Amino acid sequence: MTIEPQEPPTAVRPAGGVAVTCHRLIHIYPTGTGDVVALSGVDLRIAPGEMLALVGPSGSGKSTLVAILGGLMQPSAGRVHVGDHELSRLSAKGLAALRGATVGTVLQGAERNLLPYVSLARNVWLAQRPAARIAGRRLDPPEAILDLVGLGGASARRVGDLTPGQRQRAALAQGLAAGPGLLLVDEPTSQLDASGRDEVLAALATVNAERGTTVVVVTHDGEVGARLGRAVTIRDGRVGAEGRDGRDFAVVAGDGTIQLPPETLAGFPAGTLFEVDHTDQLVTLRAVATPSSGGADDGVARVGDEPDHAG
Repeated sequence: MTIEPQEPPTAVRPAGGVAVTCHRLIHIYPTGTGDVVALSGVDLRIAPGEMLALVGPSGSGKSTLVAILGGLMQPSAGRVHVGDHELSRLSAKGLAALRGATVGTVLQGAERNLLPYVSLARNVWLAQRPAARIAGRRLDPPEAILDLVGLGGASARRVGDLTPGQRQRAALAQGLAAGPGLLLVDEPTSQLDASGRDEVLAALATVNAERGTTVVVVTHDGEVGARLGRAVTIRDGRVGAEGRDGRDFAVVAGDGTIQLPPETLAGFPAGTLFEVDHTDQLVTLRAVATPSSGGADDGVARVGDEPDHAG
């Protein structure tokens, strides 16, 4: 099989990552039985070249958020910037151009991203075609992109010849085909053993280090989130917490609200009254009445600037 070369077939210098900003992002799905709020005011900033994990249970809004960042759907309200583009201002043609060149998306399940009847190099080349039409745009040869994710020498192989970890890395290569500044990856390790997971995470780290690509990974795996350096928990359609370098933080949203961890609030039913004291960087919440008791409660939750302040 002949693989058509790019025009011209010269490698680009690393494009670097793009910044991502979400401001009061809302998305509502209408259904026959009423509206479902998938996102309810997401505020999020991702620096150029940052690696970030979106962590949370099924139905928390992670996949909806990634679909919006990838230009696959428009939010109901709020603003999203990817690099210099405000996505709500882009036409359908503009969003297609964004998906073809600026944003690379890797869907959950490696096989969904790849054609099984052609070689890996051909898969990458086909993914490059929209970006190759942009005047002055130069792309890496497919073999160079496969080498970037640890599949050097495998360009002639097909999907069925690969291990699960190799298939996932081939899917990453497809997402990287156009040299995007933002790579969105949905659950890349969910069906892999520890060895395959480590291979995929190593490939993402290499892409980030050598290309400067901004990487956003959706995952249920807290360990994956910890290894990416920054993990943002999406809970009930909004940012619930952040983990950075092994430390967990609650996050103040743009509307001034803050979500405390579920385990902190487990003993306090809806409607519980809290007395709030604020001294310097220490905020103390003391439960003084619950709907069931109507009286005092001994539960105390403290949120301070340093973990040592928590009690």
